[in-house]
Amino acid sequence: MALSKPPLLVPSNSWVLRGKKVIECRRNYPLIGRKKENLVGVHFVGCKGMLRLKVSASSGEGEEAESGYIEEFSWSNVILPFIFPALGGLLFGYDIGATSGATIALQSPELSGMTWYNLSAVQLGLVVSGSLYGALIGSILAYPFADFLGRRRELIIAAILYLAGGSLTACAPGLGALLLGRLVYGLGIGLAMHGAPLYIAETCPSQIRGTLISLKELAIVLGILLGYFVGGYEIDVIGGWRYMFGFSAPIALLMGFGMWTLPPSPRWLLLRAIQGKGPLQEYKEKAIGALSKLRGRPAGDKVSEKQIEDTIISLKTAYTDEEAEGNFLEVLQGPSLKAFTIGGGLVLFQQITGQPSVLYYAGSILQSAGFSAAADAARVSVVIGIFKSLMTAVAVLKADDLGRRPLLIGGVSGIALSLFLLSAYYKFLGSYPFVAVSALLLYVGCYQISFGPISWLMVSEIFPLRTRGKGISLAVLTNFGSNAIVTFAFSPLKELLGAENLFLLFGVIALLSLVFVVTSVPETKGLTLEEIESKILK
Repeated sequence: MALSKPPLLVPSNSWVLRGKKVIECRRNYPLIGRKKENLVGVHFVGCKGMLRLKVSASSGEGEEAESGYIEEFSWSNVILPFIFPALGGLLFGYDIGATSGATIALQSPELSGMTWYNLSAVQLGLVVSGSLYGALIGSILAYPFADFLGRRRELIIAAILYLAGGSLTACAPGLGALLLGRLVYGLGIGLAMHGAPLYIAETCPSQIRGTLISLKELAIVLGILLGYFVGGYEIDVIGGWRYMFGFSAPIALLMGFGMWTLPPSPRWLLLRAIQGKGPLQEYKEKAIGALSKLRGRPAGDKVSEKQIEDTIISLKTAYTDEEAEGNFLEVLQGPSLKAFTIGGGLVLFQQITGQPSVLYYAGSILQSAGFSAAADAARVSVVIGIFKSLMTAVAVLKADDLGRRPLLIGGVSGIALSLFLLSAYYKFLGSYPFVAVSALLLYVGCYQISFGPISWLMVSEIFPLRTRGKGISLAVLTNFGSNAIVTFAFSPLKELLGAENLFLLFGVIALLSLVFVVTSVPETKGLTLEEIESKILK
């Protein structure tokens, strides 16, 4: 096929067919859904604003082309649509870190600053887990309402719930108000952990999607660290627990204001149009305007218009002769079931390999290694938090470079090894405390380069657009539900099995999760969301 324009040379590693050939690139050529064809004209044509692969047919057997966008973008323009949703993750992590210090101050006659400090074990447990149960309810509510609300409005509502929950908790006159505040804050967590990965995945350029969604996990870890620091600073202040909980309110206010200034997700707007919720042309114009604003381009620019047109073609191809909205249980059928098996399986194994329990047990592990004083334990907790941040940064840097599968396979292998080392420590290596500390750090590091960020990255990108809102809601529900079960079952299982056998059990589950990753989890690096839907799920 003759070319109408002279070629513009680009680096030969920009696009490669199965590691063999650089292929021709040209605008206005939808590749999604194409069958196997011979590839000719192995060079590039310049494309303003983006590059898209082009194939041309000839006789004989051919190879299937890998496709995708190389989109021009500025980090200064994509960072705000990431930061404000990511604050939802930071506030989730902050709650974890701040609660650890607040529960100590709550029970202190001298530091609580109230008369109802003498909490029972059940009451204290409700204070600690109140936000978790709120998150469970929030993820359930997201299932039927997320696609109606849209990603942006969902995150604004999450910010309002964060603000209300944090403020009510900080000003609570009694235990009832405190528990209500924790529940409301948890509702914000459930909506934020659902809406944030959706908004980021649907609005960012595909070539940095892995980096940005992994950065959201880093925001959670930094939130935990921030909670530790605020807790440590306010721990000696009378009524300091109120400041620990209340510090989240101004951050929530910033999140809500920031989301208010951002446009809706262009893909969500197009989904509503395909679902027949309004005129296609009207939603198309809104989507073009939203994408132009997200990329810092002039309103209605041609590059954004072309990208939206290509997305519409992809959606119409995917949903030909089908109801775009689907039915209530469609997320458990066909391609969506395959996506849920992958995404739900990852977030399930993320929890049942012992992540809540290992961190819960970290204190006793450190005490056995000689860090017995409370001040020492607090300092080591901060060190572990910093280590978690550094290892998450590795995943951020490598998610779009190495890919998802290598990080998962390597990290889960390390998780299994660390759990077997912990079992061996409690069984017959008790005189070597460095084994326990090394195993703990190995677990934390491997979790932060694999299950921690990559599970949520895969969840945010693997579902078809039509069921993405419902699918991620089920994945979030699976995550928080399994977290609650593992946290609840840890103490009874430890008494029944002993620490050595409990960690051995977690190690066996980690090996099963490694088999699941190797056999069932695909590589999505470099693919647009539409290409994941057409290539992997169908």
